[in-house]
Order: sequence, then structure tokens, then C-alpha cells
Amino acid sequence: MKKLSRLLRYLADYKLKIALYFTTNLLAILFGTFSLGMLMPVMKILFLDTDAPVADSKDDSTSMLAKATHFVEQLVHDLGRSKTLVYAAIAVVVFTMLKNLFLYWSQYLLNPIRNAVLRRLRDDLFTKMLSLPIGFFTEERKGDLMSRMTNDINEVELSIMATLEVFVREPLTIIITITSMLYLSIPLTLFLLVFLPVSGLIIGRIGKSLRRSSNIAQEQLGQMLGVIEETLTGMRVVKAFSAERHQHLRFMKVNNEMFRTRNKIASRRELGSPLSETMGVLVVSVVLWYGGNLIFSNNSSLRPEQFVFYIALFTQIINPFKNLSTSFFNIQKGSAALERIEHLLNAENTIKELPDAKSIRNFNDSIEFKNVRFAYGEKVILDGLDLKIQKGNTVALVGASGAGKSTAVDLVPRFHDVTGGEILIDGVNIKNYKVDDVRRLIGVVNQDPILFNDTIENNIRMGTGGATKEQVEEAARIAHAHKFILNKPEGYDTVVGDRGTKLSGGERQRVTIARAVLKNPPLLILDEATSSLDTESERLVQDAINELMLNRTCIVIAHRLSTVQHADEIIVMDKGKIVQRGRHSELMQQEGMYRKLVEMQQVK
Repeated sequence: MKKLSRLLRYLADYKLKIALYFTTNLLAILFGTFSLGMLMPVMKILFLDTDAPVADSKDDSTSMLAKATHFVEQLVHDLGRSKTLVYAAIAVVVFTMLKNLFLYWSQYLLNPIRNAVLRRLRDDLFTKMLSLPIGFFTEERKGDLMSRMTNDINEVELSIMATLEVFVREPLTIIITITSMLYLSIPLTLFLLVFLPVSGLIIGRIGKSLRRSSNIAQEQLGQMLGVIEETLTGMRVVKAFSAERHQHLRFMKVNNEMFRTRNKIASRRELGSPLSETMGVLVVSVVLWYGGNLIFSNNSSLRPEQFVFYIALFTQIINPFKNLSTSFFNIQKGSAALERIEHLLNAENTIKELPDAKSIRNFNDSIEFKNVRFAYGEKVILDGLDLKIQKGNTVALVGASGAGKSTAVDLVPRFHDVTGGEILIDGVNIKNYKVDDVRRLIGVVNQDPILFNDTIENNIRMGTGGATKEQVEEAARIAHAHKFILNKPEGYDTVVGDRGTKLSGGERQRVTIARAVLKNPPLLILDEATSSLDTESERLVQDAINELMLNRTCIVIAHRLSTVQHADEIIVMDKGKIVQRGRHSELMQQEGMYRKLVEMQQVK
């Protein structure tokens, strides 16, 4: 029950509807019991004791049954057996119609509740995923996260939410039916109840192992989605290196493991229904034997017509017990999926905002790295970084791959938090500002332009809070993108495809630059924005970047050192530390890493 606490909290918002659902189920069960109850007086009067005189209902100890019997006796006496049978049939039909009407109403009430809970669970999961820091996603497999967002949610829907009605309706059915059975015969019902816990114990032991296997199956599905996602993303590499067989073997390994696990789960799950039915038939046989002996003896108050009604009632609780046992299996299976969802929902967000965080709309003086350290576990990425960037200046970070350049700039928008030292904006630690406000100050253009499967216009407008068409077009002009966009068949309404695959590399980059232009940030971060482009595209993109950099504070990461020679300051990094700093002309006069890197590129 603890694992279902989140779902129960969601359900708490629908107390009134749940109460109505409970009431409609109760009425459906009662009318179903009434329709069965017609069997007893009709059996007695029409088939067992038709020549008996009309009895006085006050003389019978079971007054309610006696009143029903007396009423039917009176009908037979007044109308005859044939008409009484017609009225009895009509009563059964009416009671059955009322039963099914209330069953429909109960489903009409339940389905919106169930769908609303699942909608909220999906929304909470996606919202949580958006709130987690970048570092979380570097440690998790994308396929596994996708599996939790899709297949695990579906598993919860099929295995847990679909059984909610069972856990309301079936216990009600069992309680009302067993109460009626106790009313008819206490000894027979107590004898019956001895056998029911035995089947529950057997089914429970099987269900315990099912949950463990279900968890493994969901993890394997996450691994499979990861292999599929990696293969689709890297299909060009797979084809180029003739690695189809290698990827197929990876896929088949996980696929075969999941095949075996799911077969094991299915064999145990499917055992629940036949096992409960077998136990039910066994108990019915015992009831027939024991109840028959009670009737044969003269010491029991149980009469033949009551025993017929008793058997009819008992058949009504076989399916509820069967459904409960099946639901128990499903709950065990679904709780494994819910556990994986809870793991993501409970993941700690290491980027915390202070309760009294300040707002910031612009910065006036500088951004400063003060003895900044950053590490992944034991691996130190930045070690004692000191850097001050004055407003309006352009600072370039250069150095070999793995020197810590990208990590350093990722700390400014708080994609990660420093593990030592601090980053200051106008002398105030960025942790004292609201996270969203800090990120609004910053525009980012990455080496790999990231576009979404939407129109060009919406990709440019993304995150700007409803810019006008004219503003979008002006941003595209500044980014040297307006002309090629108009040449597209649908202009700004052209859908760029998955990850922007319908555009060339230079076109994708200019769209991302237009996005940054429209945001109009005071601080711009350029992370190898032209390194993957051909010469013509690089020239167009560089012109767009030059337009973007005007009157802005810029942090530029570059391997092509020719693009940063005019920077106000060049920071040379190696192994997480600053080893040189200065302007291009100053660094070229020194015997150091920067000069060595420039000379190596000139030789190329």
C-alpha cells in the first residue's frame, strides 16, 4: 500500500465522485442479490410445496424470508402459478436492468477519475524530468527514461488503475453476499470460510515472485529502447562501418533476455485465474456435500429452497474472488513499474533555489569565477578557476579537448553547480538569484545545433514568450537566415524534421542563432558554433555570429584559434586550470601552449 501512496493522494482529489462510485456499485450489488433472491420463494411455491396452505409469516423465525415467501404464496393463491411466474420473471428482469444501469453509472464515474490520475502522473513525471539538472541525464540511459515515461506508465494503467474498480466492487459483492449466506446458514458459511484463506495463501506466494521478475522486465525494456535510440541516432555510423550485425547482436541479446523474463511472468500471472477457479469449484463441491448433509439431518433450519438460493449466492462470489486474485497479480506486476516511476519522481534536484532568491533582469559590471572547483565524483574537472569577465567584453576559452572549457561555461547558467568556490554576477553569488532569471540573461549557441520537430518559426520563437511574426523575421535577418527560409516551400511554417534533419548544417545553426537574437540576452555563450561547418556555411554563420555579438558580453569556446584573435582576453586552459591568459598578440610573444596550438593549426 505504501508504494501506491502517490496514486491514493491523486485519488483524494475526487472524494465526491469516489463516494458516488461506491454508492452506485452498492446499489448494483443489492439489485443483483434481490434478483437472485426471487429464486427461493418461487422454488418453494412453484416446484416444492405448491399444495401447502398459505403460511403465516409471523410464525417463521426468519421473518424477512418468510414475508417474501408469504407474498409469493398469496400471489399463487390469488392469481395461480402461471401468472405468478410471469410476475417473478418481470421482477428478475427489472432488478437485473437496475443492476446493470447502476453498473454503467459506476463505470461512467470511474473512467474519468482513472484517466485524470494517469494524466497527472504523466504530467508530474515530465515536469520532474524538466526540472532535473543536466548532470542527471549524463548518468541515466535515455532509453530507460523513455521507458519510464511510456511503458511504465502504461503498465501502471493496465495493472493498477484498471484494478481500482475491482478493489471497490468485488469486496462489496463479497461482503453483501457472505452476509446473506450467513443469514441463511451460519454453520455452512463458517465451514466455507475455512477454505478461502488457503487459496489466498497459495496465490500470494506466487505473486511475490512475480513482482521481482516484473522489475527486471521493465529494466530490460529500458535497455532495449536505449539500443534502438542509439542505433537510429547513429545510423550513418552503423552503415559506414558495416556494423549492422554488431548492433543486431546487441539488440537480440536484450530481446532474448526480455523474452525469457516475460514468459516467466506470463506463466505465473496466468496461473492466478485457473488456480482461483479450481479452488472455487473445489469449495463448491465441499459446500454441496456439507450443505446436503445439513438438509438430510433434521437438526438444521436450512431448507431445500434456501440451499438453492445459497448455492446461487455462492456462485456470485467465485468471480469476485477470482478477480481479486488476478488483480493481486496485476498489482504486483504494476508496483514494479510504479517503483521505477517513483525513482525518477523522487530523484534529487541538486540545483536548488533559495526561498528568498533575488530577481535579476540585467547585470551592470561583471561575471566572476572565484576559485571555482568542479568534480564528477572523484574526477576533478575544474581546479581553482579565477576569471573576471567585464560587461561588454569578449573572452575566449581555448585549449585541448577535456581541458574543462565547456564545463566552465555550463556553470554560468547553473546547468551544474560548483563543488567549490563561487560564481558572482555583479559581486553576488548566482545561487542567491532565481535560476530562471539567471538563465534569461544568457543565450547559448552550441556546436551541435538543436532544433525540435516543429516549424522554423516556432523553433526561433522558443522560450521568448510569444514574440510577434515581425520580431521573428527581424531576428532571422540578423542571423542571415531570412533569405533561405523564404526559399523553403512553406517559408517560416516549414517543419524542420527530427532534430532539424530537413535543413543543412549551416541552416540549422543560423536558425539557432536567430533564436538567440530573438531572446536578446546580455550574455552570449558560443560553444564551437562553426567548427562542424563547411567553408561557405562557416562564413555565413560567422557573419551571423558577428552580428549577434555586437554590444554583448561574450564567452567563446573555440578550437579554430583564428576566430578568436580579436577577443579582449584569451584564456588558455589545461586540465581544469588556467595556464595562460592575455590578448592574441601578447600570447604569441610567449613560449607557451597558445603559441604552440596556433603554430600547429597554421601547419595544417
